[in-house]
Amino acid sequence: MTVHNSSDALAAEMMAVGAAARDAARAMREAGGDAKTKALIVAAAAIRSRAAEILAANKGDIEAAKAANMPAPMVDRLMLNDARIEAMAAGVETVAGLPDPVGRELARWSRPNGLDIARVATPIGVIGIIYESRPNVTADAGALALKSGNVAILRGGSDSIRSSLAIQAAMAEGLNAAGLPQTAIQVVKSTDRAAVGMMLEGLGGTVDLIVPRGGKGLTGRVINEARVPVLAHLEGLCHVYVHAKADLEKARSIALNAKMRRTSVCGAAETLLLDKAVLTSHGVAVLEDLAKAGCEIRGDEAVRAVYPAAKPATEEDWKTEYLDAIIAVRVVDGLEQAIAHIEKYGSHHTDSIVTEDAAAAEAFMNSVDSAIVLWNASTQFADGGEFGMGAEIGIGTGKMHARGPVGAEQLTTFKYVVRGTGQTRP
Repeated sequence: MTVHNSSDALAAEMMAVGAAARDAARAMREAGGDAKTKALIVAAAAIRSRAAEILAANKGDIEAAKAANMPAPMVDRLMLNDARIEAMAAGVETVAGLPDPVGRELARWSRPNGLDIARVATPIGVIGIIYESRPNVTADAGALALKSGNVAILRGGSDSIRSSLAIQAAMAEGLNAAGLPQTAIQVVKSTDRAAVGMMLEGLGGTVDLIVPRGGKGLTGRVINEARVPVLAHLEGLCHVYVHAKADLEKARSIALNAKMRRTSVCGAAETLLLDKAVLTSHGVAVLEDLAKAGCEIRGDEAVRAVYPAAKPATEEDWKTEYLDAIIAVRVVDGLEQAIAHIEKYGSHHTDSIVTEDAAAAEAFMNSVDSAIVLWNASTQFADGGEFGMGAEIGIGTGKMHARGPVGAEQLTTFKYVVRGTGQTRP
């Protein structure tokens, strides 16, 4: 952790980080799959063997957070324990076991003039990852960048700086063992917010992509200020639609899990849409389950007519990502109205339909323009680990590059490799 007396000193430090990253990018681009796998396996072992020092560093972060009166849920996000360290190490091992995404031949064809053209997956280059609190992101993001042949500049929250540096030391041990540059995974040591601004400006042209992972404030700042491409989602305003042909038990278990399993994740359901046809047969039971689990229900007039305990919903509720035990509930008259609501208020993140009608499910999944659409499954599956990606850097909701969970494969771009035998263009 460093504190700077001048903006010049910070600028010099950050430009050095960028230059070191750019120098490491070629070595990572040329690294074979075996070297990257070895680096990750050794890094996972180092996370385990360094558990005591990682926990000691984390204790320092926790004490500082409590002294600063950080809210309890945020302290929990920051906290590491033996189980969380093991999960971090296991996640790095899972990424190690994935197929190498670099060098994949995405397409190949020949032209009448004999030219052989291939589209081949390549690393993006230097990726700046800006995140809040959760120190495990240091391992997840570092591992995914490494697997995909990229270089990572990691800027975690100032509240987790001690933990992040201890985890980065374990990742560096893996890089070193595999003969790869330790600067392929760097943690920004300065807690000065100006360091983030410098990353968003691109560190003198050395940063190829910025990935924010955090709340709306952080992501909004990154999107507004970045001078390099950004891969982000602004919020997860996720919906569960209980269709007229929904199975009652599936509706109850999916709605409850989608909202209450973990309310603070971006895949948590924020709005429940109940079909008018099953409002009394299914809707009331679903709402009672949510209320028993401690969820505050905000409903429209039709909801309150059958469930008077609900608070009145306002227009603002349909637009709100609560990340808390609160859900907005609206009654819709059929599939088209449900899709129209999601189109108007959704954030293109994750939306689910509960139904036994296959045609309705297919229509929903074809029409809803979200990164992840589900049929008879909880929105909480919006997670790279659940998709078999080992880990994720975040959920992309844009349309120009990766959508949905961003894993190692999504951190590649491609180039065209053209092989000739002396052809010239007439």
